[in-house]
Amino acid sequence: MMNVYPPSLPSFQTERLFIRPPMKGDGDKLYESVQFSKQNLSTWLPWVNQMVSSSQAEDAVQYAHQQFIDLSDLRFHLFEKDTLSFVGSVGFHEIKWHVPRMEIGYWLDVRFQGKGYMFEAIQPLLSFAFHQLSVHRLELRCDPSNKKSRALAEKLGFSLEAILKENERATVTTGYADTCIYVLFHSTFTQNKSTFS
Repeated sequence: MMNVYPPSLPSFQTERLFIRPPMKGDGDKLYESVQFSKQNLSTWLPWVNQMVSSSQAEDAVQYAHQQFIDLSDLRFHLFEKDTLSFVGSVGFHEIKWHVPRMEIGYWLDVRFQGKGYMFEAIQPLLSFAFHQLSVHRLELRCDPSNKKSRALAEKLGFSLEAILKENERATVTTGYADTCIYVLFHSTFTQNKSTFS
């Protein structure tokens, strides 16, 4: 049985999920999940088309594990409690510890979408970011047409700060894409923490 809770790294559980950093051996589950969800995810996440083998996924997992130890990037894997199925990932990226600020990113296996899993998973990770890591500013970036991601950002209490015009290459068409920047501050999260329970 997989090691769900490595004692030396932070891990969390919600009503339905185990949440922990990437661990050796996660590659097969990650690859299978990405392959099953590729058509859905590739619209928003170009990297899924670059994952072409289970061994490549395992290399990525072990690299992410080292990044977590180094505190240069903090990715978490999500597992369903009842089945231990891999359901997705949430990560803190583009970290600037001197501020401190970071970006939150996430994706969910298409087979587990529509069940509220991502909202459930992100709530304890927000507390982790603001209380344990003392993050001042947390950003959530998404394409303006990604309605599900925008709705989740707003449900979590993020505020739309700006829409950057043509700042990224489009992933499914030629040309450029805009980016929504949603922001949640430590002070806002603390003052309104009842919103996230």
